[in-house]
Amino acid sequence: MTVQTFGSLITQKREEQDHTLRGFARMLGISAVYLSNLEKDRRRDPSDEIVEKIAALLFLSKDEKTEMLDLLAKAKKKPAVANDLPEYINERDVVRVALRTAKDADATDEEWQEFIERLNKRIIRDNPPGSNGG
Repeated sequence: MTVQTFGSLITQKREEQDHTLRGFARMLGISAVYLSNLEKDRRRDPSDEIVEKIAALLFLSKDEKTEMLDLLAKAKKKPAVANDLPEYINERDVVRVALRTAKDADATDEEWQEFIERLNKRIIRDNPPGSNGG
């Protein structure tokens, strides 16, 4: 099984929508060579604007966009966090404390999953189906 990368995800989604490499590059306002380099994971430095355009033009779901951002962060030469998270982390002291505490405690996947499930239940409770909040 092939490991999914930032580039392979873009290629897969672009091809699913029958966009040619050149046509999609034109839509993004970048060269076909640059897009090819992104898709082949030879370039790992697209601007936030290009990343947002890719997500919008490929009609990525919230989960697909999150996956794309995470794959891009993993591809960086320096350790990085997906570009939708730094502002949230930096603006909230408690988030940084929580992450460091989890790191020091070596929080398990199960512990994180319980935390995520608790928050997801709150999201559902606060945004019931049919409401305009979700």
